[in-house]
Amino acid sequence: MKVNYLFPNKYKKIGWLIFIPTAIIGLITLILEYEPDFLDFKVPAIFIDKIFGNKYLIGMVENNILNEVLGVLVIISSLLVAFSKEKSEDEYISKIRLESLVWAVYVNYGILLISFIFIFDLSFLWVMIFNIFTVLLFFIIRFNWQISKLKKSASYEE
Repeated sequence: MKVNYLFPNKYKKIGWLIFIPTAIIGLITLILEYEPDFLDFKVPAIFIDKIFGNKYLIGMVENNILNEVLGVLVIISSLLVAFSKEKSEDEYISKIRLESLVWAVYVNYGILLISFIFIFDLSFLWVMIFNIFTVLLFFIIRFNWQISKLKKSASYEE
């Protein structure tokens, strides 16, 4: 089966090599609220709304770019992990991939619905920030879990 929307299999390893350290560093910097000074830059921004200042459509702002760099690396690496071909990509793997993606979207939006009802203020903002990454994370977890179950059942049949 020809699958055009998936990356080659070798990109999965590259994705894991970037994802694991980036996720660990991201969690540590989030918990410790660490923002090194050498990453403070003036960066272009869209929709600037200063708390005690003016609103601008486009401009420059002073920002520590650590969160942005880590966020971009997590998104790119998790896309590589999630959407790289398996070594033997067949119709059944494609079916597992689709089912895992649908399941991840359902779980993600289920959590989001619960969050809308029970979580408020700044806590809700944190949920929304994590929600950016959870669809891919849930997909990766479910897809790899299903693939591991498939491999175990195949090894028992041999």
